[in-house]
Amino acid sequence: MKKSIAVRLALMFAAAALVGFALIGGALHRVLAGELERHQQGQISARLEDMSYMLQHGRAVDLGQRIQEKLDTLGAADTHTRSWMWSEDPSYRFGEDMPQIAADQQADVEVMVGSPARRMRVRALSMPASGTRPAVRFIAGVDAEPFNITLRTFETAVLVLTLLGTALSAALGYWIARIGLAPVQRLSADAQRIGPDNRAQRLQLPALPGELADLGASFNAALDRLDVAYRQLATFSDDVAHELRTPLANLIGQTQVALARERNADALREVLQSDLEELERLRAIVADMLFLARAEQGVRARDLVASSIAQEVGKTIEFLDLLLDEAGMTVQVEGDAVAPIQTSLFRRALTNLLQNAIQHSRPGSHVRVRITQGERSAEVAFSNPSAPIEADHLPRLFDRFYRVDTSRRNSGENHGLGLAIVKAVAVMHNGTVFARSEGGMTTVGFSVAQGAGNDRPHSQFDPLPQEQAQPAKTNPAAARA
Repeated sequence: MKKSIAVRLALMFAAAALVGFALIGGALHRVLAGELERHQQGQISARLEDMSYMLQHGRAVDLGQRIQEKLDTLGAADTHTRSWMWSEDPSYRFGEDMPQIAADQQADVEVMVGSPARRMRVRALSMPASGTRPAVRFIAGVDAEPFNITLRTFETAVLVLTLLGTALSAALGYWIARIGLAPVQRLSADAQRIGPDNRAQRLQLPALPGELADLGASFNAALDRLDVAYRQLATFSDDVAHELRTPLANLIGQTQVALARERNADALREVLQSDLEELERLRAIVADMLFLARAEQGVRARDLVASSIAQEVGKTIEFLDLLLDEAGMTVQVEGDAVAPIQTSLFRRALTNLLQNAIQHSRPGSHVRVRITQGERSAEVAFSNPSAPIEADHLPRLFDRFYRVDTSRRNSGENHGLGLAIVKAVAVMHNGTVFARSEGGMTTVGFSVAQGAGNDRPHSQFDPLPQEQAQPAKTNPAAARA
């Protein structure tokens, strides 16, 4: 089970507190241990200085006896400090269980003394003989156990306080994290209320802190895009149903009429011919939809060849010269550019643009094709005289099944996927599409990148057969925009 952010933050606070308390406790332990050791050394040094003064400056004949009496008095007053004195002269001997001290006179060592044995810190002082006394070795010791008990008590206290402080830090961290993450919980609650029934619901940005405002804005923007895609999908489904319903209804109606009574071979052949046209239309719709679906999956054009766009436009004009002659229209090509293209896809886009211009122009009109070369892209635009198109419609001309004329006139001649295919071809060549309407002229075109073949790795893509990529020249009525 995944831990919540509040629990993780609480554990982080606890870990930080544990490290902090441990460092502080270790530092205090070091200071206290040093102070206790200094205090022991001070007690030993004071006893040694006192006795050494008496041994050096004492002139009494019974100096040894007097020192022994003083040591008895000091031992009775301070049971934690002991003294020993050793000499060849018995009168300068004091103390039992005399510890064996190392040769270094200034070294403090810990030894076990007495029965029961006690740990003591001791130091020895050797004094040479003088005129009134023999050579003497004096030893002073301090009971180390009280100091060790004090240090162990401090260690226990530090350990308990560290654990309590760590637990308190974890609890406070969890509480603070819960308070700090309250906006995230509100954001999650707002997001959970968003569903198909209330797609307009959005996160309340004013209630979010600054750190989450950008995230909330990005999330709302993503919801807006999803809502647009949802509406487009609903519209697309409706359009698909409409486009497929008409040829299917025609097929069913014609077949029912043909079966209503006995007919001769010529009549049946005529019905089959009509049915074949409707089936061809259905196949074209399905093929175009499959092409667009594959293009939207990120497929890029392959087998790019540096070609003259003007030559490709000329081939397209020659391919559709029958439609142009029937409409009494002429085409003028201006400029040229060389760009890496997949010729079959590029010609398909040019065919759809020229068919679009033919369909939406009056008979006898003049179509102008303008080709421009830029540093990073080559652009081709088809301009034809037509009724003005409102600015709101221009960005949607390249949507599937979108028609400016909502009455769906001429639906038998096209199915509204031509410009969508133009956009797909442009994207597959790392280009863009554009549309303008001004001064009684409508301009629609697209661009291809000059480095389309080097921008990114290309997925394998097999274009549709040529007879699906372009309408048959012998069947102008099947041309689609």
